[in-house]
Order: sequence, then C-alpha cells, then structure tokens
Amino acid sequence: MSLNNWESSREEKVSEIEEILKSYLPKQEGFQKVILEAMEYSLMAGGKRLRPMLMLETYRMFGGKSDIIRPFAAAQEMIHTYSLVHDDLPAMDNDEFRRGRRTTHVVYGEDMGILAGDALLNYAFETAATAFEMEPESAPVIGKAIAILAGKAGVYGMIGGQVVDVSSSGRQIEREKLDFIYALKTGALIESSMMIGAVLAGASKDEIRTIERIASKVGLAFQIQDDILDVTSTTDELGKPVHSDEKNEKTTYVTLRGLEQAKQDVEVISEEALTLLEGLPVANPFLTRLLRELIHRKK
Repeated sequence: MSLNNWESSREEKVSEIEEILKSYLPKQEGFQKVILEAMEYSLMAGGKRLRPMLMLETYRMFGGKSDIIRPFAAAQEMIHTYSLVHDDLPAMDNDEFRRGRRTTHVVYGEDMGILAGDALLNYAFETAATAFEMEPESAPVIGKAIAILAGKAGVYGMIGGQVVDVSSSGRQIEREKLDFIYALKTGALIESSMMIGAVLAGASKDEIRTIERIASKVGLAFQIQDDILDVTSTTDELGKPVHSDEKNEKTTYVTLRGLEQAKQDVEVISEEALTLLEGLPVANPFLTRLLRELIHRKK
C-alpha cells in the first residue's frame, strides 16, 4: 500500500468512525442540555480514533460484516474520551489543551468536566447495550463483549493503572511498576478494542488470546512513544502541552531508560506484536500498516 493510498484509506476510516460517533450522540435537549453539549464537545474533538479503528479492523480481519460492531466502536471511544476529560482536570494533570483546543473543564467548568466524563462512561454502556436489540440471537457474544468492555476499563484495567500512576507521581518507581501502569492505563483499552472486534466476529478462544497479547504489546509501545513525544515534540504538533510528565514529576520510559533506549524499546515491542499478528490464519493489510505506523507517529 503506497503512502498516498494509506493516508487516503485512513482518512476514510476516520470519517466512518466520526459518522458512527455522531449517530450515537444523544440529542441536546432538556434541562440537562449543558452536559449533552459538553459530551459532544469532548467526543467530537478529533484525534486519531485509534481504538475504534483497531476494533473495526480486527472485526473485519476475522470476517465480521454486521453493524453490530458500530455501537461498540462508539462506546469504546466514549470510554477513552471520558478518561481524557478526567485526566485533564485540575486534580489530575491540570491541562488546558487537548487535541489542539481548550479542554472540557476549561470551557464548561470543573464541575461539568467531572460530570461530562461520568456521563460519557455511563452512556458508553447504554450505547453498547443497543447491540442486543440489533441482534438478539447474538446475545452470548454481545454479553461477552460488554464484559470485556467493562473489565478493561475498570479497577483491573484502565482505572487500576491510573490509580497507581497518580499515587506514584513525584517519586521514582521501578520498571516493573511502570510496566504495570502502562499495561493497565494504556494497554487495557487497546486490548479491549481488538478483543471485542475478534469476539463479535466469532474468533476462536486461542485467536482471542493471541489478539490480547498483540494488543498488550501495541499498548506498551504506544505509551512509550507517548513518553518520547512528550520530550521531543512541540505543543503545536502534539495538540497538547509537552513536558507534562516532567511538570508532574512522573517516571517514564525516557527518564528510566533514556531517550535512545526508549526508541529502541518501541521498535522491538512493536515488531513482536507484528510477528504475532502475522502468525494468525487471517490477515488485514490495513491493520498491519496501522500498527507499524504507531512506531513512527509524530502526535
């Protein structure tokens, strides 16, 4: 796939995801209208749409063709977005910009920032549950997908990683704990995305386990690259403040391993993920290229 074709294809897929998200947003009406506006402001702020894209492409790789994937793709991005809204709050990273524009709490106030995150999390599960109405006969796999969605976002997933990350700020931590944070805080939602795509498409248990391993490595590589960009990129290019890890006195792969070693780690871990992917009996050239592009991303 040439670079031009790749970029065009990715833009088309991002547009598809944007349309999916818009189709599931609640109408902005009623006395609680402000929170519905804040939800849309947060969700439609742009971005790579990596998690729903990984979900859709994994689903397609295993032969999935139904619209049942759509509410899950929307739900996954809602959960990811709520985590960013809360990450940006004054009590957490206290960031004023996200994806090149003012963060939700800056625009709507800290109280509505908290509530917008809460609303997106709850609405994600309302959205995913609509799959039961779409395909009642698929209830067992839908239930399994919702369980993955919940588990990977909870105390044994993203929230658990965030707890350890926040409680570790301001002090040096060992690599084992840093890997734990990254596996849960970043890796869990990427695992969720790819696993749900595989589950809904009817992949075998062994294939789903392999997908989880691939996604785990992708998540780790992605977060290490995030550490690197926090040091090497600019606010304009990244769309959010740089050097925020230093500001918040966080241990990262760059502080622990050094910049050059961190770059090598990204390469090695990403290649491990791609090797596992290539070992599956199914293939999706776009997904393979997408994972490879994560190594060299600039934002």
